[in-house]
Amino acid sequence: MRELGAEIARDYAGRDLLLVVVLRGAVVFGSDLSRAIALPHELDFVSIAGYGDGPAGTRSGAVRFMKDLEAPIAGRDVLVVENVVDTGLSLNYLLRALAPRRPRDLAVCALLDRPYRRLVDDLPLRYAGFTAPDEFFVGYGFDLDGRYRGLPDLHVMLRR
Repeated sequence: MRELGAEIARDYAGRDLLLVVVLRGAVVFGSDLSRAIALPHELDFVSIAGYGDGPAGTRSGAVRFMKDLEAPIAGRDVLVVENVVDTGLSLNYLLRALAPRRPRDLAVCALLDRPYRRLVDDLPLRYAGFTAPDEFFVGYGFDLDGRYRGLPDLHVMLRR
């Protein structure tokens, strides 16, 4: 966390930084990251969710806002804070929704990155804590059916 915070503080020194934390999964990471960034910045939150079923029980890829930003972002340096970047589909939707609001800069910081699962090539993932294996994690904001988010660290959930 200290390394990410120091790198972000260096890169955004003298700029108008807004951290946009994606709820719910990134709230723990976003809180710790915010405390590790030693420069003035603001926090705001969004929540997006997929909906609708696609063929053979898959998700349709449709995404909607559950909670939108409260702060205007025009002319600001916006860093979206996400717990994991996987396929990139939901994150791509969020970034495409934010871009017309004319932020000065729009980038992403993720705790975990899974580049081998990416379906979207041009995501502005500027900061990533770790490249994660293809495992199911709980704790530190990650959940299983709404449980385990409050565990203080990441745990691999064994599959049955």
